[in-house]
Amino acid sequence: MTTKPLSDISTEEENRQLKAQNAEMAERLAVLEHQNDWFKRQLFGRKSEKQLLDSSHQPLLNGLETALPENQSVPSSTDVKAHKRHHQTQRNGTEVNDTGLRFDDTVPQKIIELSAPELSGDDADQYEIIDYKETIRLAQQPGSYTVLIYRRPVVRHKTSQSLTEVTAPTNVLEGCYADVSLLAGLMVDKAVYHLPLYRQHQRLSDAGIQVSRATLTNWVKKGIELLKPIYQAQCRHVLQSQVLAMDEVPIKAGRKRKGKMKQTYYWPIYGESDEVVFTWSTSRGHRHAVEQLSGFTGTLLTDGYNAYEKAVAKLNEQESRVVHAACWVHARRGIEKALTIEPEAAQAGLDQIGVLYKLEKQWRQQALAANKLLEQRQKISEPLVMNFFNWVDEQRQRPDLLPSNPFAKGLNYISDRQSELKVFLSNPHVPMDTNHLERELRVIPMGRKNYLFCWTELGAEQLGMLQSLMVTCRMQGINPYTYLVDVLQRVAVHPAKEVEELTPRLWKNKFADNFLTSDLAK
Repeated sequence: MTTKPLSDISTEEENRQLKAQNAEMAERLAVLEHQNDWFKRQLFGRKSEKQLLDSSHQPLLNGLETALPENQSVPSSTDVKAHKRHHQTQRNGTEVNDTGLRFDDTVPQKIIELSAPELSGDDADQYEIIDYKETIRLAQQPGSYTVLIYRRPVVRHKTSQSLTEVTAPTNVLEGCYADVSLLAGLMVDKAVYHLPLYRQHQRLSDAGIQVSRATLTNWVKKGIELLKPIYQAQCRHVLQSQVLAMDEVPIKAGRKRKGKMKQTYYWPIYGESDEVVFTWSTSRGHRHAVEQLSGFTGTLLTDGYNAYEKAVAKLNEQESRVVHAACWVHARRGIEKALTIEPEAAQAGLDQIGVLYKLEKQWRQQALAANKLLEQRQKISEPLVMNFFNWVDEQRQRPDLLPSNPFAKGLNYISDRQSELKVFLSNPHVPMDTNHLERELRVIPMGRKNYLFCWTELGAEQLGMLQSLMVTCRMQGINPYTYLVDVLQRVAVHPAKEVEELTPRLWKNKFADNFLTSDLAK
């Protein structure tokens, strides 16, 4: 701020300028303190943004009960399961059984018979067994691997002296000495349990098995190539959805130069049939989204990253008729980050958004039909949304709110995306946020903490294919290992035009009751 020399101005003008400077410095100090608090929270604090709805902070809640139907209400608090206390005699189905351990019939069991000393003594005939009691313990075998030896007879014809031999069973990878169970285990351990191949190599060595790490990598690479047609079929079906959620998550892949890896990105796409595909790109630009969504017609739900806005505009130029919807959680996040610097105003905004989420939760629990949900959103949620945007406009006009204030940034984010945030009001199939996608893409950050990067770009692309099937298996309630053992054997003989039947969504109904197993399980 440029000011005149203090000697050239009056004392009153001097005081005015000093007050203005003081106010500006106080604002800057508050912003810096907010940034410092944010960094502390990332390191040591709680990451959840969940709010407990308190009607005392939000006048809009007053009288809302009367606007709702008789069988609907807005709860004033949230139950936190971790803090619930159950009476010792209550049973909710989550407790262990009387032995202290629960397991199903697929778990191998070994019965160890113990003898009674009385039955081997001199007076053993005086005792008899009337019952048995069992003590159960859970045991583990380190690196449980088995070498399958197929002993094939060679037969000689006595007259002609000709020799014949029984052919070995076909293997998933021709000429490979890895059984399908090992291939599936390697891929599941890497994708589902985030165990890098070099650690799996160490486990094999500890079990007395000598295999090179390059061999393990080659096995996994060839195994994923067999799954590629299934992944592509799942991609095609996902694009047939009416509503898609899309996001992007970084992954280091490929060496840029010595000691430096390239920054690449996964672009997960969530379909309405509980399927997700992880597409991969070397950049974060909108062109990849346009390429992957080519031919899609419907609603695209994303965060506020401007590449999606450009992608939707480009798709609509191609007559794809895509509607762009924005995530309310990302809109709320900007306000939540300003709680320390604008506690009252930020809490008022969070409470208004909290009312919308309480209503959505209540309607979801009631399992309302699409037409009923649309009716409730337009009747009850739409006035609340309009009042919220009016409140945002009023807050943005505050003269004391500087552009550097995090609260101002959060308000601007919301104001710039009003039309996208309103889309859910006119489409009952559109959720308010992308939380369902955020939960499924966590496998990438979780894996990234373990294997840090993908050595090649091809490896990153293939890992995305594998994760697409593994994450979808979990969403469909399928055991990923059982699924892989089956489809790795089935894909080579299954009709190519019916490859979609091998995607987890359809495999569950067609093959799950009669799945193929390895010779190890026979």
